[in-house]
Amino acid sequence: MDVWRSQRVAKQANTRIDRIGERLVDGFQLAGLFVLGGTIVWAAVYEYIGMIRDGQARLDDILLLFIYLELGAMIGVYFKTDRLPVLFLLYVAITAMTRFLVVDIEQLSVDNLLIITGAVLMLTLSVLIIHIADSRFTTVSEPKVTEH
Repeated sequence: MDVWRSQRVAKQANTRIDRIGERLVDGFQLAGLFVLGGTIVWAAVYEYIGMIRDGQARLDDILLLFIYLELGAMIGVYFKTDRLPVLFLLYVAITAMTRFLVVDIEQLSVDNLLIITGAVLMLTLSVLIIHIADSRFTTVSEPKVTEH
């Protein structure tokens, strides 16, 4: 009887410890999301103020703001669903490479230009594949990747 009781007490203690661990992980995740979100907003506002100060917004500035928007949306979706939307990461990568092309097009060699445009093409095809897979293989109970 004493062995059975001690096993039950140990199991209850493990259950409590697991709950505490889950709460700590959830709290850390929540704090991290707020820090990331705040950092993205701060960076976007800083860049926007710079554009106002300069009296103009170039294409690369607008693309940078779009990157901040996608990162913020990604954190928002992750905050609501606990799922990391891979599509947003692909959009950020495509936009970042496009911004790089816009900024450094004159300094790029033909080889580097082809490599970067090929990478953009591959990322774009990845987005297409994810959309096709999402439309064909998502069950009714799973949220679609493309929903916001």
